[in-house]
Amino acid sequence: MILKLDNREDWLHARKQGIGGSDAGSLPGLNKYCSNAELYKLKAGLQEAEDISDKPAVQYGKEAEQHIRELFKLDYPQYNVDYHEFWMYFHEKHSFMYATLDGELTDKTDGRRGILEIKTTTIQNSIQWQDWDDGNIPQKYFAQIIHQLACTGWDFVWLRAYIRYYGKEGKLKVIFRDYYFERSDYLQDIEYLETKEIEFWENVQQHKQPALLLPQI
Repeated sequence: MILKLDNREDWLHARKQGIGGSDAGSLPGLNKYCSNAELYKLKAGLQEAEDISDKPAVQYGKEAEQHIRELFKLDYPQYNVDYHEFWMYFHEKHSFMYATLDGELTDKTDGRRGILEIKTTTIQNSIQWQDWDDGNIPQKYFAQIIHQLACTGWDFVWLRAYIRYYGKEGKLKVIFRDYYFERSDYLQDIEYLETKEIEFWENVQQHKQPALLLPQI
C-alpha cells in the first residue's frame, strides 16, 4: 500500500504511527545515535523527538539530495527515476512498517523495480573511513535498505554516497561511491529484521520497554 501524502506536517504525523527506515538500525542495536530503548520512548509517546531539521549537516544533505539524484539519472540512463517526497510505502503484511524513498527506480529493459538511497557525509577521521571502505556502508544504513526492501517488496537498491573529507592541506575533497544490493542476496537479513520489527512494535503496543541493545564499538 502507498500513502500519497503531499506535505511535511502530515508525513511527520504519520511516521509516528510505525517504524521507518531511519528507525530500523536501532532495533538490532546498530545505531550508535539512538538505541532501541530510546526509540521505544519516541514511538510510545513518552518522549518527543529532537527537531534536527535546522542542523547544518541535515540542511546540507537535504539541499544536495536533489542534485545527487539528477547526477544518478545521468550516470545510469538505464533507469527511469521518480521521486515523491512524502509518499510512504507500507509492508503488505505489517502495516506498521513503512518506507519513504529518495528515489524510485524502474529498469527500462525488464521493468524491475528498485530503490535509490542517497547519503551525504563528512569524514572527520580515519575511524570513520572504516564504515565506507572495502565495499562497506555504515551498519545503520544497511539496516535501512533492508527495511526498504522489506516494505516495498522491490528487487534491488542503489545507495549513492556523497562523501566529503579534508586533505592534508585542509582543502575540501569529494568522492562519490555507489553500492548495489540485490534483494535475492539478502532474504535472510530481510526476514531477521522483520522479526525484530514485529517484536519491537508488539512491545510498543503492550507498553513494554525492550531490553537495551547497544552497538558494538
